[in-house]
Amino acid sequence: MSGLQDRTRYDPAEVEPRIVARWLRAGIFHPEPAGDAAENYSIAIPLPNVTGVLHMGHALNDSIQDCLIRFHRMRGQRTKWILGTDHAGIATQTQVVRALAEVGTSREALGREAFIERVWRWREDYGGQIIEQLKRLGASCDYETERFTLDDAYARAVQHVFVALYEKGYIYRDRYMVNWDPGSRSAISDLEVEDEEVTDTLYYIDYPLASGSGAITVATVRPETMLADTAIAVHPEDDRYRRLVGETAVLPLVGRKLKIIADEYVKPEFGTGALKITPGHDPNDFEIGARHGLAQVSVIGEDGAITDEAPERFRGLTVEQARDAVVAELREQGLIARTDEYVHEVPFSQRSGERIEPLISLQWFMRMDDLAPPAIDVVRSDRVRFWPQSYTRVYLNWMENIRPWCISRQLWWGHRIPVWYRGEELHVGMSPPDGEGWERDPDVLDTWFSSGLFPFAALGWPQETPQLRAFYPTDALVTGREIVFLWVARMIMLGLEFTGEIPFTDVYVHSIIHAPDGRRMSKSLGTGVDPLALIEGGPRPSGFAEGGEFPPYGADAVRWGMLAMSSSQDVNFSEERIAQGQQLTNKLWNASRLILLGVGAQARAAAMPATVEDRWILSRLHRARTEVASRIERFDFSHAALALYDFVYGELCDWYLELVKPRLRAGEGELAATLLHVLTETLSLAHPIIPFVTEEIYSHVPGAEGLLAAGIDGAGADGAGSADAAVAVPAADEAAEASLGRVIEAVQALRAWRNAAGVKAGATMPARLAAQGYEDTGEHLARLARLHFSEDGGEPVTLVPVPGGAVEILASEHLDLEASERKRAARRAELEREIERSERKLANPGFVSKAPAAVVAAERAKLARLRAELEAS
Repeated sequence: MSGLQDRTRYDPAEVEPRIVARWLRAGIFHPEPAGDAAENYSIAIPLPNVTGVLHMGHALNDSIQDCLIRFHRMRGQRTKWILGTDHAGIATQTQVVRALAEVGTSREALGREAFIERVWRWREDYGGQIIEQLKRLGASCDYETERFTLDDAYARAVQHVFVALYEKGYIYRDRYMVNWDPGSRSAISDLEVEDEEVTDTLYYIDYPLASGSGAITVATVRPETMLADTAIAVHPEDDRYRRLVGETAVLPLVGRKLKIIADEYVKPEFGTGALKITPGHDPNDFEIGARHGLAQVSVIGEDGAITDEAPERFRGLTVEQARDAVVAELREQGLIARTDEYVHEVPFSQRSGERIEPLISLQWFMRMDDLAPPAIDVVRSDRVRFWPQSYTRVYLNWMENIRPWCISRQLWWGHRIPVWYRGEELHVGMSPPDGEGWERDPDVLDTWFSSGLFPFAALGWPQETPQLRAFYPTDALVTGREIVFLWVARMIMLGLEFTGEIPFTDVYVHSIIHAPDGRRMSKSLGTGVDPLALIEGGPRPSGFAEGGEFPPYGADAVRWGMLAMSSSQDVNFSEERIAQGQQLTNKLWNASRLILLGVGAQARAAAMPATVEDRWILSRLHRARTEVASRIERFDFSHAALALYDFVYGELCDWYLELVKPRLRAGEGELAATLLHVLTETLSLAHPIIPFVTEEIYSHVPGAEGLLAAGIDGAGADGAGSADAAVAVPAADEAAEASLGRVIEAVQALRAWRNAAGVKAGATMPARLAAQGYEDTGEHLARLARLHFSEDGGEPVTLVPVPGGAVEILASEHLDLEASERKRAARRAELEREIERSERKLANPGFVSKAPAAVVAAERAKLARLRAELEAS
């Protein structure tokens, strides 16, 4: 208890760094491998980018994971949180290219080897930032075995997988339509593309018929790609064009003959119902072209410039320049019939933000036909469970319609594809082939290819390591919905293929936290919250309605707030929740000081709970432990956090400690044992959610040994022993709960009456107890409600209903009945006015239909609260 007397205020800025250092010195986050995965507990972290920094998504995700890890470690399980960082090919290369541009050079000027060396130096300089931020949050990862997805051993595992899949015929090379990202100058997968609404000009262009009998008009938002047209398509049932099927048209500006074909893909209601077919620059046209054997002309190159397959006057132009030039010539020739404004969805790269350019490109692909069915079966059979369950159907729908995966990327930073070429010869292997003249494929693998191996490759696979035996398969995966397909599905497929085991049994898909006004959190919008600004104090985002700075809430407050906000639905950020977490840590600190300073260094002999209130708190503690554990096991972290808050703030502090203060001041020995038991168990209960304050308090508990984070049952790495004395604890005590429940309800009713009657807070009122069931608790009722029970005093001036009867309030100088009635009448009138205003608002169809759903729900809740108060007044 040294120093507690002087520490009246909990200071997270002083405590938290000191506690983290103590945890790391003790090595409790690094379990030595023993046993097997069935008896141990492990989680693989969603790999943060090596150059990343902590954002609110990380704060939520990592708070959830750490809650699970600490919960199972406290249960005595050997627990490992597998840590790693991702080389993040496109993101990292983009940052280094930008840095080179700032000093007047480029990756091309450096050359491949020198550029890669520069990226490694960049990683050394900036790569550890997010790891240090994880420590600041209190994440109990195994920092001693941190992996990087370009480590030598990890790289060998990636090459092993590529070669094995190639030898099985799952990996192949082909020319196919891909999503070309002009920003990163690389192909990207379908899952890295997001649609955005764009307003374009829809051009109606006349294509003259070769017969000279007129023209067929097509509508397009991309006139520049007409230079690559190879056909015109109409719907076979469209009577407007049935007679033209089989004829030819002449491609304006180029002169190429285009066959008019019939295909059911064409939508007669779009534009004119006639569709220009450009297999080289549109994925749907690519499929139509394959069905009809059309030529593939590519007029846009990977550098974004017009190629030599276009007429000479357009070659070398950018896409935008070519569009302007094409439209100008078409207007000059009178071939633009009309233009319309057209709003539609356009694909953009999540990586660079550039508009996707569909191109036919020679790439490496992975066919999923044989990998997907086992990954579907393990979810259908509940071997892998999604939480919430709705994501099961989302996962299955995607897996049942899965397409080949383009796994090659035109980058320099990443896992270089283990393929070599010499003329027509091709070698795929873990090492270069013998002989001269071989050149290695310049492309690298998609980042998600390597990260898909993380749960087992991070543990030493393909070797049979002790770590792999002890901690694979892992138990749970905590993730956001945006990477269910990018990462989760691929881990399941690759895990089953290469280990024969599912990589995890439970997948918890958490909510996304938006800005307070519902907009997405974004640095560019001024709505992104920096978790460290919440923890240590810092500026509020510029896009927030309230300016200024966040106070230093501390990591525990942020963790509790994140968990309390978490949900299966997206939620808006609430600073009030973070502040509530701070209130909880302060309340627990103050309650612990009261207990520890009150009991001092008293011997902690075994004791039976001495009073009904002792039995009550032990029963409520048992129920809180059961409730919190049940919620965590079902991935219901919001209700787990709120249940902890209700127990600590309400039952422990507001009721039990208030009830036992006289006994504590008297130095009652039996109470000391019960108090220390309750405190120790409460710290254990709260630790997975708010680990810093609980660890700091635990260090002051008499008899406490080791670290709370290691598990107080002695299962921790440093042999932490139990700080608890032998206290006979019933599982639940219905009689004690009923008895104290009556007292609490009666006190609440009496406090409400006092407030309504205008009785001063410190005044003690004379009263008679005319109720049953308070034989052992009458003194508690009188003290907490500030009453003096007496059999004298004449007729009561009013009655306050309580469970089992009533409390008769006697005449007193503290009570002015007339003033009380006036105050009550004024409050009733005010309530009636507020109810009328609320009812009018909710009866307004404009408010109900146009206001945000949360605002309407809050108004309805307010009306219900006002009506309840009016009825009770």
